[in-house]
Amino acid sequence: MAEDIVKALGYMTLGSRMKRLGESLQAQTQDVLAQAGIDIPASLCPALAALDRSGPLPVGELALALGVSQPAVTRMLEKLETSGWVGTCAEVDDRRVRAVMLTPQGRAIVEQAKAHAWRQVASVVAAICVPLSGSLLEQLAALEDALAERTLSRRAGYAAIGGGDEGTGPAGME
Repeated sequence: MAEDIVKALGYMTLGSRMKRLGESLQAQTQDVLAQAGIDIPASLCPALAALDRSGPLPVGELALALGVSQPAVTRMLEKLETSGWVGTCAEVDDRRVRAVMLTPQGRAIVEQAKAHAWRQVASVVAAICVPLSGSLLEQLAALEDALAERTLSRRAGYAAIGGGDEGTGPAGME
């Protein structure tokens, strides 16, 4: 087996390692969403959650809330609008400014995701992370090992995509 260079180089490649871990968590979150029958790209969940929590937001404020660039938010919003999950409305204080808001369809899918996936993902990731100790690199290694050993969907009580014998839904929700 080839050496994991990103891991071996430690702090020098911390950004690459964090990105890799983020991509793994996002992919595993996508599996949980799919197992729950929720057709939302995991990459769009933060934008939906921000609009759910804050209500309508101008694009600039949504970018700040997510900690990403306005062009990145604009790309997300194109996908969300195409899916019918968000729309725009004029700001109350300044009619020239357009705010992004959840549509009724968007609100429904957010409620479904909150009830059947987001809570489970947050709970499972917290259960993995809370007991971690040691340096940041040691904690990252333990998190990576835990996710490789048992995926988020398995930890949340879903069968592996494509089959399996661990159930068909989250524990207590079959």
